[in-house]
Amino acid sequence: MRFWTLTIWMFAIGAAGSYGQTKAALVDFEMMTWPEVKQALARGKTTALIYNGGTEQRGPHNVNGGHTLMGRATVVAIAEKLGNAIAAPVMPFSVNNASADLPGTIGLTGPLFAAVNEQVAEQMIKSGFKNIVLMGDHGGGQKELGEVANKLDEQYSSQGIRVVFCDEVYRKANGDFDKWLAANGYPSSSHAGIPDTSEMLFLGGDKGWVRKELVATAVGDPIRKPGEARDPNAKRVNNGITGDARRSAPELGKRLFDMKVEYAVDQIHRLLNGNKPATPQ
Repeated sequence: MRFWTLTIWMFAIGAAGSYGQTKAALVDFEMMTWPEVKQALARGKTTALIYNGGTEQRGPHNVNGGHTLMGRATVVAIAEKLGNAIAAPVMPFSVNNASADLPGTIGLTGPLFAAVNEQVAEQMIKSGFKNIVLMGDHGGGQKELGEVANKLDEQYSSQGIRVVFCDEVYRKANGDFDKWLAANGYPSSSHAGIPDTSEMLFLGGDKGWVRKELVATAVGDPIRKPGEARDPNAKRVNNGITGDARRSAPELGKRLFDMKVEYAVDQIHRLLNGNKPATPQ
């Protein structure tokens, strides 16, 4: 009896220890203790990934925190694939503005957004990180992130510290995915459309991120071509959707998610002198 009691006790301790050392915990700053962060830095995980999400209306079918929720999954996956990186807490606000008509947005001004990212980057530098990578899941703020990265990189490069802006996780990945959708006969959409909705279905379809029963009717204002004026006779839907999201699907979301992670990892390697670091032990 004692043998079985001891065996069960030892198994429980081992299971608890394994739980505390999951792969995600080793790259997610929020889920690490300070000794774990210090140990990770000593072992070579000296790249900090600062990912910006956003809180905004995403049509009747997607939750307002979509950018942040997707951002958390994306940045952890990027950190895991890089092998030498830690994912900082994802920031939940972007350059945007609230609306009483569609009350789901909490935005920041461009200067405030830039100042917050600059402060967070410098805090990570003080903690001991040698490479800082700025990224964003929302169109608003991309310009500011690039400017902050250039400013801090110039300021800290003489100390052997790099600050870079990874834009391909947003612009290139989304642009190439849109081209793939068009080439494969999917309808045009952008905000709260097929890309957003599909990725949220893939990452959180079982977590309440998407009101699945509303996807079948997720059609909004038509997409206008660049430079095309709005038709004054066209009736606006004004439900937060641009285009047609009805063919959204988890498998499409996986394609976009994988593209974002792949593009980000590749660009970060190129930005940081093109060196692919060995995975720390």
